[in-house]
Amino acid sequence: MKKLALTVICTLCFSLAQAQYDNWAVGFKLGEPTGINIRKYFNNIHAIDISIGTYGGILANDRNYRRGVYKNAGLAIQAHYLWHTPLFNSEAVHVYYGLGGQVNSRNYYPDNKRNLASPGDRERPISLGGSALGGFEYFIPDNKMSVFLEGGLYVELLPRPFYLSPNISGGIRFNL
Repeated sequence: MKKLALTVICTLCFSLAQAQYDNWAVGFKLGEPTGINIRKYFNNIHAIDISIGTYGGILANDRNYRRGVYKNAGLAIQAHYLWHTPLFNSEAVHVYYGLGGQVNSRNYYPDNKRNLASPGDRERPISLGGSALGGFEYFIPDNKMSVFLEGGLYVELLPRPFYLSPNISGGIRFNL
């Protein structure tokens, strides 16, 4: 009974609030990847989301990869085409999901050079793959800010096909 009452109260509160999203949103996300986030809304159901930042610094600095290991954080650029819709007919809470791609560059140490300390003993390959993303966004009432929590999966195509890596992050956006 308590859960039902809480659900009804939350639904009523969310339905009274109005979303503050507009054509553009700029923000910061922390997770995989961490960095700057830019979102362009096209209408009430479509958006393009671009993130530029670091990759590999939160979930794991050292990660087995091909015949060696990734070390440290690297550069990541992510772009997704999103569909978003209000949750429970609320303009304050949206759920979104989409597909896109990701380009990464990190320090890679092959097994035969793994314990060497010289920067010249590393490789810096460019990796390319597809990614899927889904999340929740809460538009703070009477404010131009929103907070979000999202998760997804990166599937590398080049140079190591089917290498999987989770993408989990949360952040804040300012809706311009």
